[in-house]
Formats: sequence, structure tokens, C-alpha cells
Amino acid sequence: MTAPPLLRTEPAMRQLCPTHDGEPPMNAKDILEQLVGFPSVVGTPNGDIVTWVKSYLESHGATVTVLPGPEGDRANLFATIGPKDEPGYILSGHMDVVSASERTWTSDPFRLRADGDRLFGRGASDMKGFLAAALAGLPAIAKMPLRRPIHFAFSYDEEAGCRGVPHMLQQIGNLCAPPLGAIIGEPSSMVAIRGHKGKAAARIEIHGTTGHSSRPDKGLNAIHAMTAVMNATLKTIDALRDSALDQNFEPPYSTLQIGTITGGRSVNIIPDLCIMELEGRAVPGVSPTVLLEHIKATAEALAKDGFRVRWETSSTYPALSLDADTSLARLMEELTSAQTLAAVSYGTEAGLYQAAGIDAIICGPGDISRAHRADEFIRLDELAACEEMILRLAKTLQH
Repeated sequence: MTAPPLLRTEPAMRQLCPTHDGEPPMNAKDILEQLVGFPSVVGTPNGDIVTWVKSYLESHGATVTVLPGPEGDRANLFATIGPKDEPGYILSGHMDVVSASERTWTSDPFRLRADGDRLFGRGASDMKGFLAAALAGLPAIAKMPLRRPIHFAFSYDEEAGCRGVPHMLQQIGNLCAPPLGAIIGEPSSMVAIRGHKGKAAARIEIHGTTGHSSRPDKGLNAIHAMTAVMNATLKTIDALRDSALDQNFEPPYSTLQIGTITGGRSVNIIPDLCIMELEGRAVPGVSPTVLLEHIKATAEALAKDGFRVRWETSSTYPALSLDADTSLARLMEELTSAQTLAAVSYGTEAGLYQAAGIDAIICGPGDISRAHRADEFIRLDELAACEEMILRLAKTLQH
């Protein structure tokens, strides 16, 4: 059986200049081929993909600003087509992807593969498909007599807890007039979504004193100490079931979970280090960091027993809650010809936009069930539907 064709050339042959005079514009599949080819894994440098996207945007007349993050090796990107001094809409997406370490991939995850109407590759749904559809619509948008602009806001390290976009939002006032709204293109099967839970994640290190297990009285067992933190977490989990409820979510209450715990080197050595990672997801109206306060206090109280405790908040972002009767929600119903959905279980950068005073909503191609797994894919018709939605948006902004 002949294998489905690979869409892109070898890395050395990647298209460095997105367009050439006289050539037809790249379509969404062409652009996705390029974007998937950049292994822009979360937490790693992203200069290559930023450079390519910047070149593409500028080749179609967009004004582009690259916004380096404090890490020094990765950046956000903000671009505008149309009058910068007028309120417009933001198309928001992240350029990073999760790693592709799953052993069940049936092809190179960073080389787009076509099989019928499906395009396989890491980030195809989450969320380079949205970036590709937005960029594919740019040549047509650039020819429109826009009275209000469309902005492209592409961020880094979203998959690490939305670490990149806050730096961009801090500068938004210098980049554009106050936006009318932001469309966050996470995979939603092109249904506009008005809400999600907020999240806070933390890493706890407890440092004790090692020694031989035959003399536990001469050491400080870090794993034993961590059990107090775990018990505090479990008690908080039980209490949350009877706390603030929002029936738009499943489950309808805020949640906590311990995700990882490590410690110890051998059964006959007193463990001097134990590390635990946990996360809380909060319904709108509840601060996700508040969910962790009792647990943090329990951990820090161990210092009185001689333990050294290190607490690190690894990520945090607020919930999203957009009313159904807002102008942005009504606009999205017109653009997608479908009613908006109240909420989803996963989190996005939308809550950060809303916290910055910008109405935000989720709507993008692909399905979240395909994300973060082997053989991630997006369909050609999903890319086309997204591009059409964006063109409809642009038409509402013409003179």
C-alpha cells in the first residue's frame, strides 16, 4: 500500500520567502505545511517561525511588531492590516506546540502529511491550523477598503500556562487602538465559545535531611513531610464539591488535582527531597490562585520542623466569562451561522484578554480531542470554514 504523500520538502528546502512577485498567494494548506515544519515546541526558541510569519505578513502589507519575551530566545508577534488608529478585531493564536514524543505517530510529526482530506502534523489542530487560515485570508483582506483594522496576535509558550501573551497585552495600548474584541482560534469545531475555567499550577519542593534508614531520628524525611501537603490538597478537593457552582461546566465546581510526585533514591536512605506538582481549575468568579492558598500555607508551615520549602507558581490564567448578549457574541453567531456555546473544559488565552479589558471569545478550526496526541490532524474543510469566517469578519469592517 502506497503511503500518503508528504506535503513539504526537506528542511533545507523550506520556503524562506513566503511569496514572490507574480506567483499566486499561498493557500491555507501551503501555509500550514510551512508552520508545521517549524518544531516550535513550548519552552524552546521560536525565532525561525517568528521570522517566517513576519516575512509573510509584511509581504502582504501588514505592519508587524516583534515583541521579545523576557526569556530572550522567544517572542510574540503583533501585526495590523488596516487603519491602526481605529478600533478593530484581534485574531489571536499561539505559535508553540506540545512535544511530539508519543511513540505511536505514523509519520514525522513535524512534516505535514496528507491522507484524503486530513492533514496530519503536530499543531495541525492546536493551533497552527487557525494561524494558517488567518494568514491565508490576508491577501484578500489586504485588498479590502477597511475602515477598521484586523490584528494578528501570535504568542509563545501558551502550552506552558499562557506565559507569552501577558507580555504582549502589557504593550497593547502602544500597538493599536482599544480593540472591539479578540477571537482566540483554539480548536472548537468552528463553534464560538464564551467561557472556560481559570487555572493555577504550582510546584512544591520539600528539602529534608538524608541519612541511613536505620536512624530516622537523625534525618528529616521529605516524603513524610509531603504527606501533610497532600492531605491538605485532598481536604480542599472535598470542600470544592460544595463550593461555588457554575452549571455551564462539567464538573460544575472548581477542581484540584495532584499531577506528579517524586522523591527518594533508595528504600534504605532517608529521602531528603520530595517534589509535587498540582493544579487548580476555577469556575468564573473564583481566583484559581485562591484554590492553592491553604495548600501553600500547609507547605510553608513545615519550615518550623526544620524543612526547607520552595513553592513556585508555574502558570496561572483567569477564567473567561462572556455574556451571550454582548456585541462580540452576536457577531460570532452571524459569522459562523451557529449559536455560541456557554463554556468548555479546557483553558485558553481568552481569559487574559478579558482581564485586560478586551472582550474575547474562542472560535477555531479542528477539534480539541485531537490535540496533544499522536497523529494530530485537521481537515481541509475545517481550514476553509475558518478562512471564510475571517473573510466575513473583514467584510463587516469595510467602508
